[in-house]
Amino acid sequence: MSVHLSREGPVTVVTLDRPEVRNAVDAETARALHEAFIAFDVDEKARVAVFHGAHGHFCAGWDLQAGARLTGQTGGDQVLGQLDFSPGDNNPPAPMGPSRLLLSKPVIAAVSGAAVAGGMELALWCDMRVMEEDAYFGIYCRRFGVPLIDGGTVRLPRLIGMGHAMDLILTGRKVGAAEALQMGLANRVVPAGSARDAALALAQQLSRFPQATMRADRLSAYRQWDLPLEEALHQEWERGKQRLPDAFAGAARFAAGQGRHGEFD
Repeated sequence: MSVHLSREGPVTVVTLDRPEVRNAVDAETARALHEAFIAFDVDEKARVAVFHGAHGHFCAGWDLQAGARLTGQTGGDQVLGQLDFSPGDNNPPAPMGPSRLLLSKPVIAAVSGAAVAGGMELALWCDMRVMEEDAYFGIYCRRFGVPLIDGGTVRLPRLIGMGHAMDLILTGRKVGAAEALQMGLANRVVPAGSARDAALALAQQLSRFPQATMRADRLSAYRQWDLPLEEALHQEWERGKQRLPDAFAGAARFAAGQGRHGEFD
């Protein structure tokens, strides 16, 4: 199996495991990733997911060798038909798997080695990215004429701004961890070999917060894109006001002495 699912308490770990191609994604793996994250989202006991690649690499992108074989067998038009989708489709797998999904719970990418081309798009799909100091991003598909069709041209400018995004999209150059952190592409940089453990620790921290409120705020942040300010503020209020009982309960805990002086858990 190219995708493994495991649990560490309230944290689901999704592991991409195709070492022979640096965890590049073919059609079967894309379906497996899509199914794995839907299973995480509907699991009432799961609160946060950690997404990582086994054997030292996050993901080298779309499996070009598998794509070439598929094109030779079925023809380019048939391949395009398999990948095509329209807004409102019932969450079909994207070429890289889950990248068209908007889950109700956070996903943290643990990035080691290469996270390039479609693999970078998968990392962008995640809510946060914990990156090892010797890992790297890059739109390496630029050199092969492969377009970004898993959210790269949408999520990258929204995450790091148009200027940085155009630099990376047009040049396809390698981006190391220090630069990724500086431009906001990475949220944390950790020693080599420790991204999975660091992402798990972060996920466990998130799992201890009041979940309904955290998820409401998260979804509001995603839903506000391209809305007029007044409408964005309204949808934030409509979603947030349902969590006011949690806020009142939290205020009572604070008044009783909990969570003060930097105690965040």
